[in-house]
Amino acid sequence: MRVSFVFPPFYLESLYNLPPLGLISLATALGEDGADCRIHDFVLELREATIPMGPGVYEACARRVLEAAPDLAAFSAQCATYPAVLRIAEIVKRENPDVTVLLGGHNASFVDRATLDNFSFIDMVARGEGEATMRELARTMQDGEDLAGVAGLTFRRGGEIVANPDRELIADLDSLPRPDYGYAAPLERYKAACGLPRAIAILDIGRGCPHACVYCSESALWRRRCRTYSVERIVSEMRRLRDVCGAEYFLLSYDQFTANRGFVTRFCERVIDEGLEDTPWYCISRLDTVDDELLSLMNRAGCDSMCYGIDSGSKRTLAFINKRIDQDILLDRVRATTDNGMHPTLSFIVGFPEEQRADIDATLELALRCGLLGNVSPLIQLPTVLPGSGLHAMFARDLVREVDTYFALGLEFDQGRRLAGDEALIASDPAMFSSFYNLPCRAAPLRELAKAAEIFPLIVSFFPKSYYLLCQALAASPFVLFLELAAHAAKASGRERFDLDAPRLRRRFPAFVRDAFTAAAPEGFAHLADVLRYELRCLDAAGPGAPGSAYPQGGAGGPGLAGGVIVDVFDYDLPRIIEDLRDGIVNANYPEAVSRLVFEHRDGQLEVSEVNAFGNDFLALCDGSTTVGQIARAMYASHGGGMEFAGFVEECERAARMFASMRIVSPAA
Repeated sequence: MRVSFVFPPFYLESLYNLPPLGLISLATALGEDGADCRIHDFVLELREATIPMGPGVYEACARRVLEAAPDLAAFSAQCATYPAVLRIAEIVKRENPDVTVLLGGHNASFVDRATLDNFSFIDMVARGEGEATMRELARTMQDGEDLAGVAGLTFRRGGEIVANPDRELIADLDSLPRPDYGYAAPLERYKAACGLPRAIAILDIGRGCPHACVYCSESALWRRRCRTYSVERIVSEMRRLRDVCGAEYFLLSYDQFTANRGFVTRFCERVIDEGLEDTPWYCISRLDTVDDELLSLMNRAGCDSMCYGIDSGSKRTLAFINKRIDQDILLDRVRATTDNGMHPTLSFIVGFPEEQRADIDATLELALRCGLLGNVSPLIQLPTVLPGSGLHAMFARDLVREVDTYFALGLEFDQGRRLAGDEALIASDPAMFSSFYNLPCRAAPLRELAKAAEIFPLIVSFFPKSYYLLCQALAASPFVLFLELAAHAAKASGRERFDLDAPRLRRRFPAFVRDAFTAAAPEGFAHLADVLRYELRCLDAAGPGAPGSAYPQGGAGGPGLAGGVIVDVFDYDLPRIIEDLRDGIVNANYPEAVSRLVFEHRDGQLEVSEVNAFGNDFLALCDGSTTVGQIARAMYASHGGGMEFAGFVEECERAARMFASMRIVSPAA
C-alpha cells in the first residue's frame, strides 16, 4: 500500500518550519507494517522555492502527490491550513478518483462531519490520536474489510456519514516506534531554508492537558488526560537526534512539561548524567509549576528559553478563561526565570467578548511589569476561535471578520494576499473556518485591539521602563496611551493612524514622551527623561550603528571602543531606579546623582555596568586614533591627583589593558 502524507503549504516569514514530527510518527508506524510511505513537506518546499508561490501553488502541490501514485493521501489539517488542505485534496481527487483522501489533525477532528457533509472529495477523517487508527485503517483497507470497525474514524458510506466510536488513547507512549527521520529532509535543509543559526529538532515529550481553558481545544482532544514518554526514552532520543541527525537545539513538545515536578527533575538529572546539557532546549510551562530550585536545575540541564501562557492580568478575565492560577506569584516566577539565565516568552491575550477597558489595561500593565524585569519576549494576541474550544461552543454564531489573528496567517500566497479561492472557502462556513474570524469585544474596536497586539510587544521590549513611568506620571490607561502614541506618530509622519512598526516606534516614541509629559506637566518624575535615554542607549548598543563599531580593532594610534559599546552619563542614579522598577517600586522623585554607564552588546546579550569618573573620561577618549599617552595628557589635570605624569601614564595603560580584557575597548593595532 502506498501512502502519501501531506504537510500542506504555509508561509510566514517570521516563523521557521521544522520536520513534521506528527507525520513522521505516522509514516514510521505504517512503515513497520509494510506500507510504502512518503511525506510531502510543502512548507519546506515553499521555503526552498521548489514549489512556486502564487495562484498555482495548490496545483503544483497536487501534482507532487499524484506523481507518487498513492492509494491513500493523508493530509495534516490544522486551523490555519484547512483551506489549503481542502483545495489540494479536491484537485487530487478530481485527477485520480481512485485515491482515498483522508484528513487528520486537531482541526479536522472537531469538524469531521461538517467536512464530509460539505466536501464530497474527502473520504474520511481520522479523529484524535492517529498512530493506532492509521495502522488499523491501512490493514482494513488492504483486506477489503468494513471500515465500521476502525475506532476513531469518520467516513462516508454511500450517502451516509458514519462516525465510529472514539479510540482509546494509547496507554504507554513508549510502545510507539521511534520516529524514523529518514522520512523527512535532513535538519540541515530546514536550517538553511529558514536561515536558522542552529539545526532544530522537535522532541516529543508527552501528550495531553488537564485544564479547560476556554480558548483551547487541547484538553478536549486529549480528554483532559496527560501522558509522557519515559525519561529514558526521551533522553535516548535526544542523543540520537544530536549524534545521528545533527540536532543543535531541541524544542520540547508538550504543553505540560513542568506539571509533574518529579518527571522534570528525573529528566534534567538524566540529561546532565548523559552529558547532553551542552545542547540547549526550549519548553512550555505554567508559572505555577516552577520555582527557583526547579528553574536552576532546568538551566543546568540546558534549558535556555521557555514559554509561559500568562494570558491576562485581569482576575475577571482569568475567571472567564477558566485559568486557575495565583496571580501573586506571576512576577516572582518570571523574575526567577530570568535570574536563572533563561529567556521566557510570555503569552498574553486581549479582546475576549466580555472584556472591558479595565481588563485590557490590566493585561497591558502586567506585560509592562514583566518587561521591567528585562530579558523577556512578550507575545500578545487576540482570541482565536478554534473548533472544539469553549469559545467555539459559546460564540460560533457571533463571529465577525475584521482582522487577521495570529492563527489566521500563513496562506498569503498571492503577493501578500490570500488566494481568491481560499477567501471564498473561508466565507462559505464561518463555524468550520472559525480561526479566520473574530469575536466582537466590548472594550474596544477590533482594529484598535489588533494593532495593540502587534505593537505593544515592541513597546514592552524597547521602552517598558519609560512607558510604564509615563503611565504612572500621567495616571494614564496603558491602552489609551497607546492610542495617543499611534495618533501622535501618525500626525508626525503624515501616515495612517496605525501605521507603526519597529523602526517608526523607535523614531517617534521619544518625541511622544516629551510632548505628552510637557502637556500634562505632572509633579515629579523628572528622571523619566534619563530613563528614556537609558533605554535608547540599550537599543543603540544592540544596533548595527553602535558608535564603537567603527573601531572594531582599535586604531593605529590608540584604543577604540569595541563594537556594540556605548558610554553615557546620566543626571540620576539609573542603576538604583532600574532596580526599583524591577522590584515594583515607583517613586515620583529621586535626588540628582550622576551615574556613568557602559552599555555592551555582544553574543546576543546586553550588559550595563557602572564606571567611575576616571573610567568614563578614559573611555570617552578611546576613539581609535588617540594614543594612551595623549589620553593621559588630556585627563591629567582632572584625574592626576598630584601623581607624577609618568605614573599617571602607567595608570592609563593599566586602564587600557583592563578594558581590553573586558572587551570594552580594542587595543591599538
